[in-house]
Amino acid sequence: MTSQARTTLPTHDVLNQPPVRGDIDLWSSDPVLQNVVSATGGRVAELAAYGKTLGTEETRVVGREANRHPPELRLFDQGGRRLDEVRFHPAYHQMMQISQSAGYAALAWDGQPGGHATHAAMVYLAGQVEPGHCCPMTMTYAAIPALAATEHIASLWQQKLEARHYDPSVKPIGQKTSATLGMAMTEKQGGSDIRANTTVATRDGDLWRLRGHKWFCSAPMSDGFLTLAQAPDGLTCFLVPRWLEGKRNAIHLMRLKDKLGNKSNASAEIEYHDALAFRLGDEGAGVRTILEMVHHTRLDTAMAPAGLMRAALSEAHHWVTHRSAFQRRLIDQPLMRAVLADLVLDWEGALTLGMRVAKAFDGHAPEDKAFARVSVALAKFVNNKRCPVVVVEAMEVLGGMGYVEDTPLPLIYREAPLNSIWEGSGNVICLDVLRTLARDPLAAEVLQAELDSATGVDRGYDAALAEHRDRWPSLPPEAEARWYVERMALLLTASQLLRRAPGAVADGFIATRLSAESGRIPGSVAGLDTDALLARLG
Repeated sequence: MTSQARTTLPTHDVLNQPPVRGDIDLWSSDPVLQNVVSATGGRVAELAAYGKTLGTEETRVVGREANRHPPELRLFDQGGRRLDEVRFHPAYHQMMQISQSAGYAALAWDGQPGGHATHAAMVYLAGQVEPGHCCPMTMTYAAIPALAATEHIASLWQQKLEARHYDPSVKPIGQKTSATLGMAMTEKQGGSDIRANTTVATRDGDLWRLRGHKWFCSAPMSDGFLTLAQAPDGLTCFLVPRWLEGKRNAIHLMRLKDKLGNKSNASAEIEYHDALAFRLGDEGAGVRTILEMVHHTRLDTAMAPAGLMRAALSEAHHWVTHRSAFQRRLIDQPLMRAVLADLVLDWEGALTLGMRVAKAFDGHAPEDKAFARVSVALAKFVNNKRCPVVVVEAMEVLGGMGYVEDTPLPLIYREAPLNSIWEGSGNVICLDVLRTLARDPLAAEVLQAELDSATGVDRGYDAALAEHRDRWPSLPPEAEARWYVERMALLLTASQLLRRAPGAVADGFIATRLSAESGRIPGSVAGLDTDALLARLG
């Protein structure tokens, strides 16, 4: 048994400090997650085991260590030979083993029901402990359907990508027990405009050679990368293996990005020096091929902010439950309760919407696929715009301690903006929504049907939906895209809460997010059922 820390010190007694949290079962302590997983067909047993493992004090310490010791670039060995490797702290590898063995990247593709919903819930859980290691696993999960564009590549790689094991060894794919895939699309001159890419692909027999640079390469120690290059017939998608038989592929790591957050994960600038590559999909169809990967990574970027919000609110709730000021517990003070209850609406809305999107990914009907295309963009946009606000308010609840690395709040704060930027920043997402609705009549139809199916229950929701349609009888001009997408995403969130959440949650969300019965700052509310909302925190 661990000895208790001393509370009687030479100059004072330690009083009015919350106890160390110890083990936290992230599944059993989260009734909201349990409810939405049940409603969306997720696999309870696997999530319960994963949530219990992640929440132990031991695992949370490992996650913090992975962030305290960021990866290091090793360009050369002691003799001056090129290595082009990234070395990670053992804590990072331990987090990867925990999550990969749980099926984070693989279980969506094992043919069992509820795979994408279960994966989405794992994204939510992992982000509460150590979000950096999620990047290579998310890329691996998302790359698997893109490989279907070329059968012989899929047959070589898919089994290794779907293995529930973590193998960080430096070996070609045929010698690995498992593998991960990354992505390298962005170049200096183009950014989100990937059609401006200048990396050149030259045929070499049945294979190709790539020459050029990539400004961002996510997870550079992956076993391969999906990348875009200009072939004779246009922009084409390629799979570039990291390791070849008997040698390293000509992928040069130039430097690691010095990022705001996501510290445990490496992101790099790279160059291809006639690197060997396999064409994936048809020549000239690179955007269409790699968008299959982007589509699935967007599911994760829609779910991750819900996990960050949950982690921040959990810390804030623990603090106010055990801390007093002015002779009253903080949790009993009306203004504090109003702030936290308001933040609960953002978190529960994000989780419920994200899991509904994940359920659509599990569907096979054309309507499911159409709904997934448009709803994942809506969820990514609104969930990520609310996440930093929730995290900042949670930090403020802890006062000065919220700004100190002794608590998880600084780590969460640094992570909060990431998923809004990754895989399409806000403007890109809003324009994608408009394009999808303009070009895909089925997507527009199923989205409207989803919104309509929640009518007749709440007058505030019905009025907000009618107002939205009156304001935009057709798609808006580009300059109003953010306003339009925000309202559409909030309406979609409210439609899910009306189906899945208690009245206090749905009513509070509609009143404060759709009916303008609140200010613009969290806690600027009146009339919320704070008892019922705070109970949602478990």
